[in-house]
Amino acid sequence: MDKILEAVVMSSYPNNVKQGLVRRVIEAAKQPMDSEQCWSMLELSTKLYLTGDTKYKREIGKEVLEVYGHYHPEEFEEFFNVRFLLSLLQEGYGPLGKRSHYVLDYIQLGLQFVLESPSANSIFSLLRIEVLRKVCERPSPKQCAKISKLLTQHPQCIPTGKHQVLFCQQLIRCIGQFQCVSEGEEDIMEFLEQVNKVSGLLQRIWRTQTSAILPSLKELFTIISSTEEQESPSNALASVVQFVPLELMDGVIRNLTNDDSITDVQMMTAIGRMIDWVSWPLGKNIDKWIIALLKGLAAVKKFSILIEVTLSKIEKVFSKLLYPIVREGALSVLQYMLLSFQHSHEAFHLLLPHIPRLVASLKKEDSNSAASSLEQLAELIHCMFFRFSGFPDLYEPVLEAVKALPIPNEDRIKHLLGQNAWTSQKNELACFYPRLASKSETGKIGLINLGNTCYMNSIIQSLFMASDFRHSVLNLTEGNSQPLMTKLQWLFAFLEHSQRPAISPESFLSASWPPWFTPGAQQDCSEYLKYLLDRLHEEEKTGKRIYQKLKESSLMSQAVEHHYLNKTLIEKMFGGKMMTKIRCLKCLNVSSREEAFTDLSLAFPPPDRHVRGSTSVLPVEEIGPQFIEPPENPSQLTGSPWIRRKPPTAGEPAAPPMLVETLGFQERGEQANPLSSDAVGMDAAKDPLSAFGEQACAPKDSRSVLDLINYFLSPERLTAENKYHCEKCASLQDAEKVAELTEGPHYLILTLLRFSFDPRTMKRKKILDNVSIPVVLKLPVLVSPEKTEDACQRETDRAGPESGFMSVVYDLCSVVVHSGISSESGHYYCYSRECTDTVPHGQPRDGTPKPASDQQLDFEIQWYLFNDTRVSFSSFESVSNVTSFFPKDTAYVLFYRQRPGRQSCALHEALAEAGRLHGEPSLHKDLMEAISKDNILYLQEQEKEARNRAAYISALPKSPLWWRDFDRDKDDDNSSGGCSPAAGGGGSGSFHGLVF
Repeated sequence: MDKILEAVVMSSYPNNVKQGLVRRVIEAAKQPMDSEQCWSMLELSTKLYLTGDTKYKREIGKEVLEVYGHYHPEEFEEFFNVRFLLSLLQEGYGPLGKRSHYVLDYIQLGLQFVLESPSANSIFSLLRIEVLRKVCERPSPKQCAKISKLLTQHPQCIPTGKHQVLFCQQLIRCIGQFQCVSEGEEDIMEFLEQVNKVSGLLQRIWRTQTSAILPSLKELFTIISSTEEQESPSNALASVVQFVPLELMDGVIRNLTNDDSITDVQMMTAIGRMIDWVSWPLGKNIDKWIIALLKGLAAVKKFSILIEVTLSKIEKVFSKLLYPIVREGALSVLQYMLLSFQHSHEAFHLLLPHIPRLVASLKKEDSNSAASSLEQLAELIHCMFFRFSGFPDLYEPVLEAVKALPIPNEDRIKHLLGQNAWTSQKNELACFYPRLASKSETGKIGLINLGNTCYMNSIIQSLFMASDFRHSVLNLTEGNSQPLMTKLQWLFAFLEHSQRPAISPESFLSASWPPWFTPGAQQDCSEYLKYLLDRLHEEEKTGKRIYQKLKESSLMSQAVEHHYLNKTLIEKMFGGKMMTKIRCLKCLNVSSREEAFTDLSLAFPPPDRHVRGSTSVLPVEEIGPQFIEPPENPSQLTGSPWIRRKPPTAGEPAAPPMLVETLGFQERGEQANPLSSDAVGMDAAKDPLSAFGEQACAPKDSRSVLDLINYFLSPERLTAENKYHCEKCASLQDAEKVAELTEGPHYLILTLLRFSFDPRTMKRKKILDNVSIPVVLKLPVLVSPEKTEDACQRETDRAGPESGFMSVVYDLCSVVVHSGISSESGHYYCYSRECTDTVPHGQPRDGTPKPASDQQLDFEIQWYLFNDTRVSFSSFESVSNVTSFFPKDTAYVLFYRQRPGRQSCALHEALAEAGRLHGEPSLHKDLMEAISKDNILYLQEQEKEARNRAAYISALPKSPLWWRDFDRDKDDDNSSGGCSPAAGGGGSGSFHGLVF
């Protein structure tokens, strides 16, 4: 029968005739047959299957084998023996030089008929050894795929024990050498299918034997980190990583990044090749592994590797965004590479020429993938604009390309930059590296204490958090003839953009140091603030005078002239005006003098004087903290205490003061209860000043900031030794003196005069009274008729032709706290928050407020605690309770920001418009380059320090106790007094700080 079958197959008959004859032979084979005949037919069918030169012959051989395996199992088992299989696998089949490529297919076909035979175990044992040997010979992708198919269908043939780990490692070696020999679409698809079969086998093994995963990954890393190979390993290795369980990621990355045996060159080579994997079309989670390794390298401060890899690979990653099949992973990697590369603009600038073309291509594609990628790309680009401003010539084409796409808000940008920075990555071994401080999770930067300089640090941080002032300082142009302001600009710029956790203000300290201050001694922060603002103001005025002389010599343009004839920046931001009036109680003549101020020094009322009982001529409006509704009755605009009032007679109490108000919450069902203004006398009225909701947390007997302001503004009797010399009476007379605010500053600075001189001890003592601080307050400002048209209308309209008060609303921005019992000792720190206009840009210009539910409450705005080098998140509750918990820690200097009213004045409009158009100010190139250079220097310092520490730790004995003392924080020392370099988180020795 075998001769007949061979003759039919080799004949020249048409295929349909052959098929009929073959069918008869196959049907006959289903009948009982002697052993010799069966062997002959099995040998022939084996020959046809393995060496047939046409697909038709191989199909006939397969069909005959299946029939004999099914109908003659004993003969098939005897034929399909271990010795025969060993010969096939080791020597092949067919003439020398033309060995069959179908041996593995033949074995897979025959195995299904011997699974239950006594020889099955012997066959499986043979195949376990032979497939390992085959893999070690580095077969082609096609042969590897056949091995994988065989083992997937018959897992009994997969090597076990140590051989299984070796098999996985050698299989990965094979994948590393895979190459697609053709660029045709069908060949590429076939290649991808082959790779998937091989990597799928690895996945199957790993699922059942997880102990093989880590050795396999070690082999993978050895391959991609090798610097000896002339050719790069295949990107098909990406198919292996996708099957590694993500829960192993942290441990794998930690082991890799902390392995001292891996050189920098090897790590750089490995991560570079992994980044190339983003072009692998079918890989899953590849981007997650790449980003995790990049973060792991950042955590152990290996910044030189990150810099080199980012600069060499970022353009290649960017180019992959053109291809939808790999776009998602490539975009994730690109986002992290750009957002983490914050020390320099170099990486972003490499992409600038390519961005417009990519944006145009994505718009043309018009798919959901393209639309989503465009939005993410635009967000990424605006983050880079924010981080690396100052290159308008380079950014203009990019800005034009993305102008129609959404722009992220500043908070979103800062969040993205903060969480992705290299210096934000945490290392589990950080507790072993006490000097390797990372940037605060707040994203804010501390200031190094240079030896009792916490008074300056607190003031600088408060000024920096005054966002309008900060933006104005950063917007200053080069050559502004203001050396101190320029130093402040550099300090602010580094606080905004440095990668360091803290910087040294040494240069600014030496430039702004009051000459009467003693070096190394604690000083009064309020005194320093006044001196600093005065210096900055006078310096700008000097510059204006210089420009005035240039104008007179016709060397200055009109635009420059207009700029320099305005107020100084200090006047715009902190300058207010106050009218002091003295009235003779005999002739009733009033003399007045208007003075400018940058802060209000608030004395504490005598213990026997209770200002909180004073009569209020403005009602307390119990409304939400975010906006203030204008009063319905214009008559609520109250006049001056000396207008529409009869002259006082003997024994009549002093004029009622114009009280400051705070804004509180009103419970549902309650009605606002404005206090009557009919009461007379200092002690007659019910207390109108409620703390701001429950947030003030002040004891009943404590004073409020409002008490101190009202005491400051209340009339003062000049009698006895303090009589006033009246020019009209030409003699000393009893008089009444009152201070009235005529212009509210943009930033209101309040200094609580806690330090007084004690004549008994001949020393300055500190008033430790707890003072509750309102988060929002209303300040009365006197508006005269001639100023009405030019004044910023706040909450009310004027009520007649005469002078009257209007309420100006202020939001709390910063609180500088003094800890200690004397101005000559102790420690300063500050609480601050970003204070911006609470009325949204979309607010109607007629002043109609939006519902409170649509607006963010003041208490929800994030507070920060700045304590020299240490910066942490805080809350208004902490601000309010600090003295209750720590009696020696008392609020000393307060910063409030004026809230715009229904019709914002020119300053508010200018600041708001500048913020909308430009966001964060653009720094000039010299400053940006200085920041970039210092960031690179810092990364190098941190990397060197990390390597030294790692080498030191690896040499230490394995004792669990040696590191215990490293966790102690000198800033937590309970001892009161001196503000040493260690206070607040460490002195100049604690960091490689930038020295300004």
